[in-house]
Amino acid sequence: MKIQNITEEYINGLLPRRTPLLEEMEHYAEEHGVPIMEQTGIKLLLQILEIHQPARILEVGAAIGYSAIRMAEAVPDAEIYTMERDEERAEAARGNINKAGLTQRIFLLEGDALDLQKEAAENAPFDVLFIDAAKGQYERFFELYAPLVSPGGLVISDNVLFKGMVSGETESTSKRVESMVNKLRKFNERLMKDSSFSSMIYPVGDGVMVSRKKVANGGEQK
Repeated sequence: MKIQNITEEYINGLLPRRTPLLEEMEHYAEEHGVPIMEQTGIKLLLQILEIHQPARILEVGAAIGYSAIRMAEAVPDAEIYTMERDEERAEAARGNINKAGLTQRIFLLEGDALDLQKEAAENAPFDVLFIDAAKGQYERFFELYAPLVSPGGLVISDNVLFKGMVSGETESTSKRVESMVNKLRKFNERLMKDSSFSSMIYPVGDGVMVSRKKVANGGEQK
């Protein structure tokens, strides 16, 4: 774990500075305990998007809009639909999206992601589904929204190693956390074994899983 931390710190030191708005959001997140993606993890996410060049992205878990803004800046032609259930964070996300000048490309769906499948489906299909919300609900999020992903599209899930607890590198801190960790393990095992997806877990940031939805035999990738 110590070696991995040193490696993460080294890579972090090589990453370019973010814009003043993004750095402001990072400070806000740290001060207010808002979880945002770790820098090495989000860089992996953005590079995948730059290669894949999706036209439409669905994000489960907007928080204050940080990752949605990063994704919109990385893929200038993409539309992003992002969900947030916390009213205060949704309000902050709207303000940040407005400051970034991205209100024409980032669309905030307010409410619990478990209840927003209909609204999301109205804007489907999506080229990428990014899951970064309640860790204990990842499997349910996948069941609800993976069907909205086009063949050949991607499902990207953050925090799948959750502070080393999922792999057993570190110990869970409570029964509640252990329950969440067990659900993440089940989610990881399900996707890694799912024959309709090609998946891999990358030990970057807090653990990022990338799953590509396979094209059915005889079908054409869109």
